[in-house]
Amino acid sequence: MAKEKFGVAVDEEIVREVDQLVAECDDLGASRSEIVEALLTAFVQSETNHVERVQEISIRKRKGTL
Repeated sequence: MAKEKFGVAVDEEIVREVDQLVAECDDLGASRSEIVEALLTAFVQSETNHVERVQEISIRKRKGTL
């Protein structure tokens, strides 16, 4: 499967969480990109309604309730 790069800006808290996962997966030698891809893969492959969930998260982030 081909990969495509794209830039994304995230809150500092998310960066800290991803960096913590990178540190905890040190034995795998996983990079930030690999960790973020794994998280996105897990989300996309889940049985949840993705549109509904993304809308909910986006609204909560904008309101400051997340």
